[in-house]
Parts: sequence; structure tokens; C-alpha cells
Amino acid sequence: MADTPPFVSTEWLAANLGAPDLVVVDGSWHMPNTGRSGAREFEAQHIPGAVHFDLDAIADHATDLPHMLPDPHGFSQAAGALGIGDGLRIVVYDSAGLFSAARVWWTFRVFGAQDVMILDGGLPKWRAEERPVDSGPARRPPATFTARLDHSMVASISTVERVLNAGSAQVLDARNAARFRGEAPEPREGLPSGHMPGAFNLPYGQLIADGRLLPPDQVRPIVEATGLDLSRPVITSCGSGVTAAILWLALETISKRPQALYDGSWTEWGASGKPIAVG
Repeated sequence: MADTPPFVSTEWLAANLGAPDLVVVDGSWHMPNTGRSGAREFEAQHIPGAVHFDLDAIADHATDLPHMLPDPHGFSQAAGALGIGDGLRIVVYDSAGLFSAARVWWTFRVFGAQDVMILDGGLPKWRAEERPVDSGPARRPPATFTARLDHSMVASISTVERVLNAGSAQVLDARNAARFRGEAPEPREGLPSGHMPGAFNLPYGQLIADGRLLPPDQVRPIVEATGLDLSRPVITSCGSGVTAAILWLALETISKRPQALYDGSWTEWGASGKPIAVG
């Protein structure tokens, strides 16, 4: 996938690192039950010149739902404070290879960034090639980012319920099969497992090998095996809107751009009292 949009290779990034119109963004985030901190790990080691994008901090804090999109003003302020301005080329990576970087990539696109890419293989590939890393806090001068939210890319719970009832779009869920079937607990305490009636399941891990997205000719049959109809609209979902972006990314590589991503995902649906299917 290297140097195939929306990816850039470690070789490309090494050659372009330090370019005045390029900003590197560490989007590392970890599930709350792991005890890990993307921010702390960023300070320990990151690609030189990178800034850290904290999914939990750059979020809507008026809701109890995790890392929901902020409003455009809040995003503009946060991106600008990181030194990410209008017209810059953005390269996102994470410490897993490909996990939360997809959500950060999607978020920048939702807010109007025109040139945002993902580092193929992320930090693990960069480190395996013995490329340089820095430590300590990020240091970039403040910039101006003009956020314009593309509402069409974001699905609300009411939209998801409506399209499922009408059969006008399909929901593709990135959680593992046991959680989807209601056979394993959710990582968030008190949240039931199961799935939205009529949803399809594609655990995101099936699309990744060694921290890298599989090539399109391998992605397509995996997607088709779920029963999804690629001629019809698709809304991606997961536990809290993070790995749903991996499904979005994978679908784009096979020329099937999703209709939207369900930002609240199962954390919202499962707690809402709406119908839950199991099995």
C-alpha cells in the first residue's frame, strides 16, 4: 500500500521530513482498559517534528460519549494550537501501525483538510527501519486552521435507526465477532454486547497484517464475504467510532466510499435502549 493514496511510505516521509508545508501527526490512542497513554508514549518517542493529536482531548466534552467530534470552532482552535494550519500537507501515524491513525485521518477530512495521508506501517515500521525518533513535548508555532464540518460524512443515532428500518443503507460494524454476536462483554463497563438489527460484521483486524492495511485485491473478497452489497450505501460503525474509520479507509481503497461513519457507534446505541440483536 506504500505510496498508494491515502498512504505514504516511510521512505517518502524520511525524504520529506522537515518540509515547511508538511506536518506529521502522531494519532496514537489506546482503549481505556489497556492502561496505556498515547500522550505519555508520544513524549517518550515520536517521529521528529511530530505533534500529538489526542482523540479524547480534541472532542465534544458536552457529552458522556467518548471522543465524539468537537464543533468546528473547537477543532479549529485545537488544530491551530498544534501548529496545524490551512494548506499544510498532513501525515498521520500511530504506534500500532494502523489503528487510531485512521480515525485521526478521517477527522481531518471531515473538517475540510484537503491533503491528509497515513504513514504506511506507522511508528513500528519507522522504528524497525532504525529511523530517528525524538522525545519530549511537541514544538510547533501556532497556526490557523479553518474547520468546515462535512455533516454528510457523520451519521447520528437517528439516521442509523432510520436507514436500518427503511433498508436504505447498510451498517458495517468493526467490532470482533464475539462482541457483535453478544457472546463477549464490551470493554466499557455496563454496556451490553450484541449488534444493531440488520448490521453486518467485519472485525477490523481481518483487514490488517503486520500493522498495515491489506492491498485492495485482498480487501475486496473479505468485504464481500460479509454479505455486504457494495452497490448500496454503507455506514461504518464500531465500539466508539475509532475502528469504524479503518473500515472507511479499507472501503475507499476498493473504490467504495462509505456514506457516513456513525460517530456514537455501539457505545451510544447499546446504552440507548434501542433494539439489540444477538447471534
